[in-house]
Order: sequence, then C-alpha cells, then structure tokens
Amino acid sequence: MASNTKKDYTQMHIKASEHPKAYSPHILILNIVMSVLGAIIGLELIVRTGVAPNTSIVGALFAIIISRLPIAFLKKYQSIHCQNMIQTSISGATFSAANCFLLPIGIPVIMGRMDLMYPMLVGVFLATIIDATILYKTFDSEMFPAEGAWPPGVASAESILAVVEKGKKAFLLIVGMVIGVGGKMIGIPTDLLGVSWFGDFAAMTALGVGSIVIGIIKTNGFIIDIFGRSFPIITNIFGEGADLMASNMFKYMPHGIMIGAGLVSLIQCGRMLFKKGDGDSAAGKFTSSMANMKKALGGGYVAYLVVAILLAIITGIWSEMGVVQLIIWIIFSAFAAIASELIVGISAMYSGWFPGFATALIFLIVGMLIGFPSLPLGILVAYTSATGPAFSDMAYDLKCGYILRECGKDQELELEGRKQQYISEIIGFVVAFILVAIMAKQYFAQGLFAPVDATFAATIEAGAGGDVAKWLLIWAIPGAIIQFLGGSRQVGILFATGLLVGSTINGLTILIALLIRYILVKKDKEKKLKMASSFYGQKEEILKMTQDLLVDSAEELAEYMADEEDDEPWILMGNLSSNVTGRAFLRDRSHDWKEGPLTCSRFIIAIKKNHDGERFHVTSCYPVF
Repeated sequence: MASNTKKDYTQMHIKASEHPKAYSPHILILNIVMSVLGAIIGLELIVRTGVAPNTSIVGALFAIIISRLPIAFLKKYQSIHCQNMIQTSISGATFSAANCFLLPIGIPVIMGRMDLMYPMLVGVFLATIIDATILYKTFDSEMFPAEGAWPPGVASAESILAVVEKGKKAFLLIVGMVIGVGGKMIGIPTDLLGVSWFGDFAAMTALGVGSIVIGIIKTNGFIIDIFGRSFPIITNIFGEGADLMASNMFKYMPHGIMIGAGLVSLIQCGRMLFKKGDGDSAAGKFTSSMANMKKALGGGYVAYLVVAILLAIITGIWSEMGVVQLIIWIIFSAFAAIASELIVGISAMYSGWFPGFATALIFLIVGMLIGFPSLPLGILVAYTSATGPAFSDMAYDLKCGYILRECGKDQELELEGRKQQYISEIIGFVVAFILVAIMAKQYFAQGLFAPVDATFAATIEAGAGGDVAKWLLIWAIPGAIIQFLGGSRQVGILFATGLLVGSTINGLTILIALLIRYILVKKDKEKKLKMASSFYGQKEEILKMTQDLLVDSAEELAEYMADEEDDEPWILMGNLSSNVTGRAFLRDRSHDWKEGPLTCSRFIIAIKKNHDGERFHVTSCYPVF
C-alpha cells in the first residue's frame, strides 16, 4: 500500500550522518556559482561605496528559489542545511574578495608599488585561511560562545526558517526586505536597524553615541543627511567657522580612544585565556574548551609569524630594515594580526559590526611610533587589515547554522554541520582569490580602490610626530576607562569605532532603533511576567538540577559578588533535566487555559547579594517556557 506521507526535503530534523556534504556535486556547483556572484558584488561595492554587504541571505534565498522549480533534482536545495552551506560560501566570497584581498593589496599599489600586488595577495590569502581556521576551532568557546548575539547570523537563520515555516514570518520577511531597500534608497542606513535589534544593547548604544559625537565634531552641528540633502538641526555649536578636525587634538581622538580601548580589550581576552582552570568546557556548556582555544590561538600566532616572514621576503621589505628592526616588524605584525582578529571578533559578536579598518589603523599608527619605514608600514597595515573580517563573517555563518541545527541539541550534528560550513567557507575564499587575481589590475588601472586605502596611504605619508603621540596617549586614557567600565562587551571598542567610521545619521538610526527595541521588549517582558509555573519531579532531582547550574556558573557568580557596584539581582537560566518537567499558566489571550498548562523547557534562578556583600540568597527559582 502506497504511503501518502510527503518526504521532508527541508531536513529540519536529521542525524549527523545525514547532514549534506559541501563536496556533493549539487552543493559544490552552486557554492562555486554563488561565490563568483558574491565576489563580484563585494569587489564592485568596496571600490564604489567603501563597504561590502552581507550576502548570506542572497545566497540562501537563491537556493530557496531554485528549490521551488518543478524539477525533481532541484528539490535537494530545499534542505535548510544545504541552504546554510550556500549562504556560507557566498558570504565568505563576498567579504574575502572585498575586505581580505582587494583592500589590502591596494595599499602597496596606491603607494606606487604595483609589483607587490601579487606577493601581497598570496600573503593575505594565507592570512585569511588562518583567520577562518582559528575561528572554526574556537567557535562556541567561552570567549566566542555560539549563544552570543552574532546579529547577522540570527537574521540569516530567521530568513531561512521564515520561508520554511511560511505564513506570517515569510510575509514579515518580505516587508522587511522592502523597507530595507527603500530605506537605503533615501539615505537611511537600514542595515543598522537589523543589527541594533539583535546586537548587545550596551555595545550598540556605544556605537551610536560615538557616531553622533564624531558627526557633531566634523560638521560643527547636528546635521542629518537624508533624501540626498543635508538638514541642519543645530549649526555652529563650536562657533562660526570652527573646524575642530584641523587640530591634532580632535583629529587623532578616535585613534587614541581605540588604542586605549584595544589595550584593555586585549587584557580582558588574556585574563580569560590564562585564568586558573579550564573547567573542561564548562561542564559541557561549550563544544570547544578554553584549552583548545589556547592551542588554536598559539598555533595561529605561529602561522601568522611564518606568513609575516614570507611577506618580508617576497615583498623585499627585509632590505629596508636592519636585522633587529626586521625581527621586531615580524613579531609585531604577527601580534597585530591575531590581536586585530580577537578585537574585531568580539566586537562583531556583540554588535554585528566588525571594525577591521579601525583596528588596522591603530596598529599602523603604533607601527609608525615604533619607527618602521613607509613600505614596511604599508605591508603591515595590509596584513593586519586582512585578519578579522573573515573571522567575524564566518562566525555569523556558524551562528546561522547553529540555529538551524536546533542550537546544539545534537552535539554530533552540530560539529558535523560546522565542519561542512568550514569547507564551504574555504571554497568561497578560493573562488574569491582567483577572481581578485584576475580582476584587480583592471580596477586599479581605472583608479578604483577601496576608499580606506587612500586613508592608510595618507596616514603613512603624514607620519606621526611628537604632537600626534601626545594626543594619542591622552585620548587612550578615556578609551581604556570606557572599555574597562563596559566589561567584556566591547563598549570602548564600539564607541571608538563610531568615532572612526560613524556619522550623525548612522548614530541617530542606531539610537532610535534601540529605543523602539527597549519599549517593545519591555512590553513583552511585562506580558510574560504574568505567569504562574511549577516544577514536577522528585525533590532530590530538582535540588540537584539547581545546584548543578550554580556550580557550573561559579566563576560568573564570583565576578558578580566581586563587583561592588552591581547590586541588581542576577539571573541564571538553565535547561530542565530529563527527570524534571515544568508547567506554566500564562495570563494572556494567547494561552487557552482549556488546553491545560504550557510545557516548559528551561528554568530560572534569581540571585540577590546580601547586605554584607559576602553572601547571596536565591530569591526565586521557577520554570519558564
């Protein structure tokens, strides 16, 4: 008897052994095709607008469209995991072609050394591979948790799931796309609306404030650029005709703040890396332990050292420096590469923005203060700027895959899917490398460079005298303070990024989006608070479950207790154990009480410090859905 059950081509629920392979012919072919498209988009936009867009959703939607064609073979593309690999490839090709390849190799060319284009391309290609490999080995660690914000990754996953689930979500996706395109056409940076919704609130606020501050300083007023026109709200804030950016004091303010914030950020990363005890992957909380992360970063630094030596040889810059200065250049270049990677990666996790240009500029200025000659400085900043973008972009793709694979419920499936995404990303890099090798000379011959190349070259030409160093040091102090007070959320880094690349309209868009988000989330929380819930299970099992969560969070709890200024209740959330269930009644029209209680999958422990600051007590513990 024939079954009328339809085959699930979406592969929503599969085992690790069933996960599609990146080298399967139908996936490999489309990966290559979409990577070519992504690379061309990235190259065109980086030279004409200065930015490379996130093409992840484009790749996923293309796979979705062709999967709907009435051809049996094409139904394979309905798999959300197949779509995930395709969006990974096109995204990797877009960002690598623009940010990792064309932008860096344009720096020596704009400095008059066209002969160094291909040697530089080889170096940055190797750096990009190292960049992505480190991320692959460290994703879902304590420093780069899969549960982190990674906003563009969430957006890509939600887009794929919206199409799969159809209905209201799919309609909202279309509406969002129309709003995004329409907003861009009139001058509103609608991409910032998305990342402001998913990104860390504090980090995005810092980015918005920094953008508005630099907008005011540059224009001597509060001026909004929209509809192709400038609308002055307030003018001559600092006096008629005032030009603050003409002085080194304000010209190098963003750079100094970034240096201070960057140093504190690196200390924060080091503190996390070298703290006592590894915690064995935090008792299974992460798929990558801190021990593995240390190993990956150590191996990555050695790899960056090797590539730095290679670059020094094939570009000939070794002949422009003495032996001691050359050794310092090699060590500093490798350090700058991996430090930039960490700063950019953590910033991207919280905000959805990766300040690759900003961090590269900082290491350039530090290199100038060290005293490196002009050409080695150009190679240094090119090398540094290539690390970080691929790291951040791939993290977004892995976050997308993590959501599509049901947030790590099946660890074996998660690791297999992550592996296939890594292969897809490398395919995108290779395609982008070939296209850049073919097309770069054509762009440069027409005078088409990434706009930041001119900034780097001009900075090198201007040099850094004593007055510049003075202001860098002065501004580094508030940058360090802001980063320290903001904790690990990269508040200082994002504030400095806003100062370096922001504008009034960008900052205003971010802050308005955050205000709307705050109002809506607050209302949603108020609705969800109207709930009654209970545990169901043996008393011993419930106690063990709560105790285990407290033990697993011991380090975070210690930090909370040590923070004298934080007197707010602290919330822990964990998954219900297999022997404990939770039931809830919600006081809301959406909950039909006739159907009985709602099933809970997680629970909350609320903790409050005692007045003595040395002890704490649990104020509440209850299941949530």
